[in-house]
Amino acid sequence: MRSLAFNIAYWLLSIVYTLGAAFAALTPGRGATQWIIRRYVKRMVQAMRLLAGIRIQVRGRERLPAGAFIIASKHQSWGDGFATYDQFDDLAFVTGDHLEKFPLLGTVLRKLGAIVVNNCGGREAREALKHRSADAHAAGRKILIYPEGNLAKVGEKFRYRSGVWHMYRDFDMPVVPLATNLGLFWPQEAFRKNPGTATLEFLDPIPTGLGKEDFLARLEGAVEGKTAELIAEATGQPVTPAVLAPTPDEAAKAAKLAAATA
Repeated sequence: MRSLAFNIAYWLLSIVYTLGAAFAALTPGRGATQWIIRRYVKRMVQAMRLLAGIRIQVRGRERLPAGAFIIASKHQSWGDGFATYDQFDDLAFVTGDHLEKFPLLGTVLRKLGAIVVNNCGGREAREALKHRSADAHAAGRKILIYPEGNLAKVGEKFRYRSGVWHMYRDFDMPVVPLATNLGLFWPQEAFRKNPGTATLEFLDPIPTGLGKEDFLARLEGAVEGKTAELIAEATGQPVTPAVLAPTPDEAAKAAKLAAATA
């Protein structure tokens, strides 16, 4: 019943606030749209707590640097974005172009200054990430990115993509790793929700100036290591490193190749 109540609230809130944000997008500037989306996020986090029984605790805010920075987060749940966006007054975020398929949502994303890129990656996606994130950087906004590019199951990880490093290098901004165990309570896109206390933990910023390999190794080690600890803390199980899995695109390509050579 908790899951059903929350999912009804999820879609009602999403429809009402998306319509409101779409109308607000007709006004000059992004202030009105941003105000509505912030109300939407707060109502969604409230619904997670009151209906699904999922409470969010946040650790490590004292580690956040002053000024603009990049947040590189683990991504286990549709709830990650709500929980993280709720922590900041003005946050630009990188998202896949699949969201533009929803009616009116593309208009709202553009008005918010979201950084929309092709989910499949490649040169076109890197160019879009470069130019659109440059606009957010010029405005002094904090930027949220999911380096794996996909929702991962609890206990799994995907290859960390290099887009976050290009932003880190080009904008000379510190990167704050963000670990979470929210996937235990709201797994990926699942209907069923599990009550409990989920944790977001901001980790020590990665200082500027590192090379690509060193940076990505340090980022992945921090995010995956702490995420495994948070999962163990919530479940009472031993700390278990995440297993590297193929992304949905990689799995589809492998299946297609196998079928073609069979």
